Amino acid sequence: MTQEVIKMGKRGTLVVPAMLRQQYGLDEGVLVITETRDDGILLKPATAVPTEIYTPQRKAEFLLSTAVDADDYQSARQEVEKLGIDPDTVPHHKPEGV
Repeated sequence: MTQEVIKMGKRGTLVVPAMLRQQYGLDEGVLVITETRDDGILLKPATAVPTEIYTPQRKAEFLLSTAVDADDYQSARQEVEKLGIDPDTVPHHKPEGV
């Protein structure tokens, strides 16, 4: 466990020692999570994961490609049609036997 004393700057800024920044990949602009503890504050590197926005076409592809049998596939086709999309125009994988 490493301990260093650092000085609080204006507006609450802290300068994390270079050794710790390098060890934990804390470059400028990196997100950091703060967590309150009984004995102080814990700082942890955060990971931001891009979020995919599902378009109706992508939803249709997912519905059709995840069908497990012929009945499920027919239900998926009906759901895709409710989205206003022709299932035959959507690139997807059909379940075996369909």
